[in-house]
Amino acid sequence: MPGLRERGEGWFTALYCAHYAPVVRYALRRIGDPGAAAEVAQDVFVVAWRRRAEVPDRQLPWLYGVARRLLANHWRARQAAPVHIGEERLLVTADEHAAADRLADVRRALATLSDADQELLRLVGWEELSLAEAAAVLGCSRAAAAVRLHRARGRLSRALGAPPTPAPRVPAPKQLNTTAEGNRHV
Repeated sequence: MPGLRERGEGWFTALYCAHYAPVVRYALRRIGDPGAAAEVAQDVFVVAWRRRAEVPDRQLPWLYGVARRLLANHWRARQAAPVHIGEERLLVTADEHAAADRLADVRRALATLSDADQELLRLVGWEELSLAEAAAVLGCSRAAAAVRLHRARGRLSRALGAPPTPAPRVPAPKQLNTTAEGNRHV
């Protein structure tokens, strides 16, 4: 792990420039208020500066983990659920309206899931993290994240009213054919 000397102003400026916008988007998708999302991002980078010796090479998942904990602390302090972003209705074409309607359906279905399921699905879907990166944010193993993601996707599909995935077809056992020549398998 690099020391504090290697992680000075230049390192921090590069970190900030590379990851500020994704951290703001991460917070915005969870709280819906652009000003509050920017404040969360600023707090994330304050923590990153103070703990710069602990920031791993894969910085963005670590920053998301900090943001996640800051938001959890904020919600606990307020004892309120996160505010969900409302539907955007400024679209013009029929295709865009259909996409907005589908997005609203996904948001409604997502809201029925546990906070843990929502977070994992958002990390992989919205934040476009790999499974290993999402596991790092959540503080679990890749294998545990894979199982949780599989289950969360199933719950989301059910919440969306998607038809269940059909069970694999198992061929019927071969029938016995009896003839004058005796019993034999076909």
